[in-house]
Amino acid sequence: MKTRIIFAALALAAAMPLLVSGVFAADGAAPAKVPSGPHPITQEIPADPMAKEITDDHKRARNYADQPPLIPHAIRDYQIDLNINKCMTCHDRKNTEGSQAPMISVTHFQDRDGQTLGAVSPRRYFCTQCHVPQTDAQPITGNRFRDIDSILAGGKEGAK
Repeated sequence: MKTRIIFAALALAAAMPLLVSGVFAADGAAPAKVPSGPHPITQEIPADPMAKEITDDHKRARNYADQPPLIPHAIRDYQIDLNINKCMTCHDRKNTEGSQAPMISVTHFQDRDGQTLGAVSPRRYFCTQCHVPQTDAQPITGNRFRDIDSILAGGKEGAK
């Protein structure tokens, strides 16, 4: 019985806007005016050109501790899904000798409890959720970030 009352109350709450608009229409009130002309939702604005990937295979310096390394090569057609992870063909510990690619971190072989697994942890399997390709895109906003080495080298001017 309580369930029926709850469903009836929810149905009435969902139908309330329709009932109210019907009352105003019956009273002769004018419906809400929709602005004519170009509207932001219907305007077609051309997208900015895509940034070009940097694929020179040079490792980039990391900006902060524990930052995932950037991907220094093209990954456009890489398949990463439940069945296949193309990254593992080079970066798996069994394949690094032949590919000369760096092995994935040992942290990728730990589960959330810190126990070491024999294979890559499922929560670390989808590489591109953390690792991204490097592009020549310019920053959208300015950045005054300074890493700890530049702060220590600069003396007091880096301190705030």
